[in-house]
Amino acid sequence: MSALDKAITHSKNKGIDEFEIIAIKKNITTVRITDSEIVEIKQNFDKNYGVRLIHQKKITSLQTTNIENITDVIDEGLKTTIKLKPRKFWKGLPQKKENIRIEGTFDKKLKHISGSNATDIAQNMINSSENKKIDTITGSLNIVYEDFELNNSNGLNFNNESTYISGIINAESEHSITPVSGIGHACGRTLSNFSPEQIGIDAKNMCINSINPQKINSDEYTIIFDPYSVGELLAFVIAGNFNFKTFKEKKSCFSNNFKNKIATEEFNLTDNPHIPEGIGTKSIDDEGTKTEKIKLIENGIFKNIFSNLYDSYKEGEEKSSGNAIRMGSPMGRSADPIPISAPHNLVITAGSSSQEDMIRETKHGLLVGRLWYTYAVNPIKGDFSCTARSGIQIIENGEVIGPGRSVRIVHNLTNLLNNISDIGKDQIRVMQWASLPSITPSIKVENISVSSI
Repeated sequence: MSALDKAITHSKNKGIDEFEIIAIKKNITTVRITDSEIVEIKQNFDKNYGVRLIHQKKITSLQTTNIENITDVIDEGLKTTIKLKPRKFWKGLPQKKENIRIEGTFDKKLKHISGSNATDIAQNMINSSENKKIDTITGSLNIVYEDFELNNSNGLNFNNESTYISGIINAESEHSITPVSGIGHACGRTLSNFSPEQIGIDAKNMCINSINPQKINSDEYTIIFDPYSVGELLAFVIAGNFNFKTFKEKKSCFSNNFKNKIATEEFNLTDNPHIPEGIGTKSIDDEGTKTEKIKLIENGIFKNIFSNLYDSYKEGEEKSSGNAIRMGSPMGRSADPIPISAPHNLVITAGSSSQEDMIRETKHGLLVGRLWYTYAVNPIKGDFSCTARSGIQIIENGEVIGPGRSVRIVHNLTNLLNNISDIGKDQIRVMQWASLPSITPSIKVENISVSSI
């Protein structure tokens, strides 16, 4: 009998109504780049356990790194339920589900990668970003192997091996009237589909193309958001509005627009947990519910929200959407006893235009490569703020006339979505730091006011 089975058996012997245990073994390889060279290589192995205990509809949770004392943890959790308030809406943990392996989520080469091989990958990132105009290169490479197991007292026994890889390079230059930088990034689940060279090339090109930026006058512009900057908007401004809890509490700027038009007709946003190579791809969510592709916005219409079991039950629903997430760092899952509700892979459907096409059709605009400090100013109204720094190109009469200096954008999400005039075909995987994964192309938006910094 495994340690997790023993924990389930102990919970039943104690008369506990429902019991869930998560075990996660994680091997994390991190290569850190500073001052254009590799300065640190770390390989950490972690093993953690999380427990969620439901007794008399009272819910408590605990964590431990020692499976040997798991029965003591369970006993302690049972004692704490005496002081808790019953959650009368709770309907139960999932039953046993069939596990379907999704291709492109596990790679033996990443599972068994050596520190030496990881270093070679990181060095390729550095080499491809080098240039006489680049002064400093920083960044990191993260490779994660995890073995995730989820058992509960209703017969669910789910075990899944996953691998992840993510690299980022920030290239900086002082060969300019003001310091500038460029970013390159890539992420995925298998080594064969990961290009360290492209990361360095993207960072180098953005940096060099940002040298000697001109002042951008405060004005109203057409903005072409590069995929990396779109990922920033998805993670920190857009996604939360489709959270079931936020929606029901009237804290989403779309709470009064369900099944109504909230974006231009050409805009489609989906949560797709079944895409090969997606950082959030999985067949079963982190509490045992089967995952499904969810259309959040279809042809500009607000179609769906995402949820976990707790939030769904609280609002009288019989099941969740399969969006329970135990978010781990730097990627993958964790042993957090209580999952949050979040999308798996946010996907904006690609259009047919190239970025060059978008530029050619722009009279007075900006191309924005990256955003910083992106956050909701007034979430209920949809107001948000962000700063565009390096990676800005000024567009006049269909041509890029040079790089631009930093500007601040204070805008409204509803206005942004309804003023999308074009969607690119340059769809790529993006994962912002410590945030949600997405797959997105460039998007072009009209009538955005910017302020010079």
